[in-house]
Amino acid sequence: MTERPTRILIQGGRIIDPAHGKDALGDLLIEDGIIREIMPPDEKEGSAVSEASNGETHHINARGMVVVPGLIDLHTHMREPGFEYKETVATATASAAAGGFTTVCCMPNTNPVNDNQSVTELILEKAKTQGIVHVLPIGAITKGSRGEELAEMGELVSAGCVAVSDDGLPVMNSEVMRRAMEYAKIFDIPVIDHCEDLNLTADGVIFEGAVSTSLGLKGIPAASETVMVARDIALAELTGGRVHLAHISTAGSVRLIREAKRRGLPITAETCPHYLVLTDERVMGFDANAKMKPPLATSQDLEEVRTGLTDGTLDAIATDHAPHASEEKNRAIDHAPFGIIGLETALSLSMSLVDGGFLTLSELIGKMTEQPARILGKKIGRLGIGDIADVTIIDPNVEWQVSESDIKSKSKNSPFLGWNMKGRARTVIVAGKVIENKWGES
Repeated sequence: MTERPTRILIQGGRIIDPAHGKDALGDLLIEDGIIREIMPPDEKEGSAVSEASNGETHHINARGMVVVPGLIDLHTHMREPGFEYKETVATATASAAAGGFTTVCCMPNTNPVNDNQSVTELILEKAKTQGIVHVLPIGAITKGSRGEELAEMGELVSAGCVAVSDDGLPVMNSEVMRRAMEYAKIFDIPVIDHCEDLNLTADGVIFEGAVSTSLGLKGIPAASETVMVARDIALAELTGGRVHLAHISTAGSVRLIREAKRRGLPITAETCPHYLVLTDERVMGFDANAKMKPPLATSQDLEEVRTGLTDGTLDAIATDHAPHASEEKNRAIDHAPFGIIGLETALSLSMSLVDGGFLTLSELIGKMTEQPARILGKKIGRLGIGDIADVTIIDPNVEWQVSESDIKSKSKNSPFLGWNMKGRARTVIVAGKVIENKWGES
């Protein structure tokens, strides 16, 4: 159920707003879709309510809950237009809201590819009429994502794109990537790169190592990612253009990014929850739901990726939500497509890092709100007075199990089916619209 009450008072929650350095109990007042006041909890019936314009106030009891800026996903594959049998704007945004996200950035590998104004406008119109969270389109770097000729970047930005990427496909031609960084610099947008050397990947299925050998599957070496990370760092140094490195999964990549940041290069990077909790051993049962790009790597890689989050080498946690139909994922693993869904499990999986002592809760929330907003250059992901009221209310202690019947996404290709989770988004507020998550209801 969703509603857009004139006034909303969120009472007694632990308010965490990394953008403003806030972590304290309090009440938060929203009026006409805007954050109007943040008060100590003992003032919940104070002047902000009594002096507001006539109309009922919608009260939300957040005692024992955590109140944070609406989560932002830098990396969602929404599939529409062209692959609506996998996912649609409607189902993707429903999945996002269920996971606590109020803003998602949709990748351009649709059909047709989002490489022009018309496709961007179509996505935004669908989001306006059928979506329930904010949708920020990402345009293609090259026409058709073929890696040959740059897309009309100015046209894409004017239409509403917040970044460019050929995600799903790397830009193999370094000269093309150089020009993309130079061109994007004019518009002050990041180039988001899928770091993969296709020649090294070839027809690989899973990570190259002991597990791939034991299963008799062609492996993808770690160098497939790290070679392109090194290339992009060199091009960022050459051009001064901002590059954001997507879904980092290997220890070598983390080390390269750490050194690049020490030298002050304009590099940002994300990882995904699955690279923080799973290794290539998860593929031992030939389950295609654990097949993704980049592939799950070793425990040593996992530990270095966690360290990269802790020390700030990796700026953000993104989902790389990549839905596929069950008939596709039910094929033999070497013929099934790469990718898993992630919007509805990302928060819970990431919160396990807090329980494990790798991040504080405030640091984690920052990597899912403030940092993605900074990468995009957008004034979102914060709870300042006068900001648009995008808010997520988290129950940090609720325990739940991932089940197909509970998933709002159109696709169910998750390696976490049957997993017991802790922590979940109970409510999201999108520009003043209240969306209560009704767990256990399809």
